[in-house]
Amino acid sequence: MPNTLRLALTAFVLALVTGLPLGCVAAVRRDGRIDALITGFNSVGLAIPAFWLGLMLILLFAVTVQWLPPSGIGNPGQPWYLSLQFLILPTVTIALSNLSVFARFVRSAMLDVLGADFVRTARAKGLREPTVLSRHALRNALIPVVTVLGIQFGRLLGGAVVTEAVFAYPGLGRLVVTSIQNRDYPVVQGALMLVVVIFLLTSIVVDVSYAYLDPRVTLRRDAS
Repeated sequence: MPNTLRLALTAFVLALVTGLPLGCVAAVRRDGRIDALITGFNSVGLAIPAFWLGLMLILLFAVTVQWLPPSGIGNPGQPWYLSLQFLILPTVTIALSNLSVFARFVRSAMLDVLGADFVRTARAKGLREPTVLSRHALRNALIPVVTVLGIQFGRLLGGAVVTEAVFAYPGLGRLVVTSIQNRDYPVVQGALMLVVVIFLLTSIVVDVSYAYLDPRVTLRRDAS
């Protein structure tokens, strides 16, 4: 679980810090060349299978140029900064499809918000465009995006089975595959139960975050 958590958090942060700006730029530059370029990149990112991308990255960076290790997590006693090189290839493999999902949802949500009355009012008041986009448009567009973020994060924590199998990464997903092959059903049941609990906790966090993103949503406790 710690290995999967480390991989999932790294891939999630990379996808978020890349997909969020791409979606905003595509929405602001709607129907332009930049929008078409970002949309095309997102389509390619969603279409490429994770196992094929992982194998191509291994072939290029581990076999051809030999810059990065092809698999594993390194030696247990080595310093933490030496273990980071083992995270690069699997992180990029997982983050590509996720950042494409984030960028598409952010673009769609931003397009709905940019035409709203409160955005036109903010511009009419003379606010700068970065302030309008960050404080007014993006915050209101995050409501549907947060739902997608929670689902994707729960899926990552549940174990990127294909990626961990390609890179021989000792995480939760690879444990499930190995247990299925060995017919170790108690381990499979325990791992699946853990995945369900992770999804439930992620859904609760997402629901609570709505109250902080949208002032119209309140957390109310029943009197009973």
